Amino acid sequence: MIIRPKHLNKGDTVGVIALSNPMDVESLQNPLSIFSEMGLQYKLGQTIGLSGKYLAGTDEERVQDLHQMIIDPEVKAIFCVTDGYGAARIADQIDYPLLAEHPKIFWGCSDITFLHIAFHQFSNVATFHGPALSKIVDEQSKKMLYQLFAPYEIFYDESLSPLVSIIPGAVRGEIIGGNLRRIVDTLGTKFEINTLGKILLLEEADLQIEEIDRLLNQLRLAGKLKEASGFAIGSVGKEDILALFKEYLSPYKKPAVAGFNIGHSKPNIGIPLGVEVILDADEKLLRLLPGVE
Repeated sequence: MIIRPKHLNKGDTVGVIALSNPMDVESLQNPLSIFSEMGLQYKLGQTIGLSGKYLAGTDEERVQDLHQMIIDPEVKAIFCVTDGYGAARIADQIDYPLLAEHPKIFWGCSDITFLHIAFHQFSNVATFHGPALSKIVDEQSKKMLYQLFAPYEIFYDESLSPLVSIIPGAVRGEIIGGNLRRIVDTLGTKFEINTLGKILLLEEADLQIEEIDRLLNQLRLAGKLKEASGFAIGSVGKEDILALFKEYLSPYKKPAVAGFNIGHSKPNIGIPLGVEVILDADEKLLRLLPGVE
């Protein structure tokens, strides 16, 4: 059974860290006000304000910051403020049993996908695929933060965004995945994504069709598309990209729906990963169990 972290209460303290690209304190002033609006306190990690050429401090500093937030009894949730590049560099230095011993909310997306996959496989803790704190700029994205205060189901249908049924059918299973590039980055490592019987979330930013093709082909050759039981796909935008996903996924005859505002989109709907979901391509909906208890 997946471990669900405890839900937040007003007055709780959350931790703010940078595990990818750097973030200066001045640029965080507006994003941090979100916590005040929600009745939360916050604690800045040592990585906030640190900067290398393109990373928020050294690998050692970022690992130490993550570990400190996990063991800090005051911190009830950990939010990643950036999501560009660098998280995979620390994956093999993380103490995974530490999160299992102190399960708490972990929130981030894009580059953080690599760590979501690692935490699911080695800590068995539900995590949250949601926008970096610095990119929560619209009301719908902010609203999704309130799922952290109570265990309630998320019901994603066309009232949130237009959806396209690529392959019909319905399936129930655990949802995993995230950013397509970072999923492919796990292949051939000890953190290689396990898609067997899982519903695979795939989202990506504005890449050329050739690059999307290369990434999907890598997943195909690795057997990850064949092993999955269904596919939830973010907003892919152009018709030719949508057609490419259909070309790759149709041979497996597994339910697939595209158009979810999950990932590099506005709004960016935060959802729990590692939980049981129902994906219904006929009704065009995704129903997710809570990510907190």
